[in-house]
Amino acid sequence: MGEISVLGAGAFGTALAISLAATGRDVTLWARDAEAAQVMQANRENARRLPGKAFPTSLTATSDLTKACEGRVLLLAVPMQQLAGFCDTNKRLIQHKTLVSCCKGVDLTSERGPLAVLEDTVPDADVAILSGPSFAVDIADGLPTALTLAGRDQATVDHLQTLLTTANIRLYSSLDPLGVEFGGALKNVIAIACGLAIGAGLGESARAALMTRGFAEMQRLALRLGAERDTLAGLSGFGDLVLTCTSEKSRNFSHGLKLGRGAKIDPTVTVEGVATAKAVAHLSRSLEIDMPITTTVTQILNRDISISEAAESLLSRPLKRE
Repeated sequence: MGEISVLGAGAFGTALAISLAATGRDVTLWARDAEAAQVMQANRENARRLPGKAFPTSLTATSDLTKACEGRVLLLAVPMQQLAGFCDTNKRLIQHKTLVSCCKGVDLTSERGPLAVLEDTVPDADVAILSGPSFAVDIADGLPTALTLAGRDQATVDHLQTLLTTANIRLYSSLDPLGVEFGGALKNVIAIACGLAIGAGLGESARAALMTRGFAEMQRLALRLGAERDTLAGLSGFGDLVLTCTSEKSRNFSHGLKLGRGAKIDPTVTVEGVATAKAVAHLSRSLEIDMPITTTVTQILNRDISISEAAESLLSRPLKRE
């Protein structure tokens, strides 16, 4: 097994593994499902998540978590709401490793981001977070992508920045992991709001307003929690917001789009913004932070109000200075 393992064979985890292995390094991709791992290894692609994207020769797919965790650097590409449970269950295998969170969201139980979850569950590991504007298919296709790698330890961040940079992935470093994780989480909620607006036929102007005022909400909460303003204006905040609010490749935007159109929702697709909206709505209330878009998205997801009622509610808010 190589130095790098990607734990989680969803679209994003698979794409990262492909890009890293394309450099010629040995990379291990772990899948929970044994049959799926065998098929991927035999067919040299993840036909379910990234069809047609061939595996480099140095990429090995496996369902053996013990072998996958022999890697010194473990990229955790498991869904946000499963991260705490995964780490707690497999603590013996991942302790004393360098762990890089590759998921975006806020844990419903603890109302904390992925880095904080790692620090709580695996306190003796070196931890970092990878986030930013990216679609799995673009990364797998070798298209240029810029991401932010953040952690609290300069030496760890510097090492990972060099190790995980590839021919098509350019990494920028940051020592503000809180800003990176909350930027990546909160933009998903705004992407759902934008999808709802476009799906319901409210127009491009409405989307622009939601993106702008949504970005203000993102900053309001993240800065209160201790994030740096420049981080929110960077790749993992504003950059990711722009991408996910304007493309149907975004699961969160597409989820809102389908809801707005009254289309059927696929329950097997992970949409991190749904749980994050609920967690952040509760967190903002406890901190007494005004987040009307997040609150409204949560009400729509809970079917407490309709989209037309939501639009009327937001437009009738008291007038204020920008």
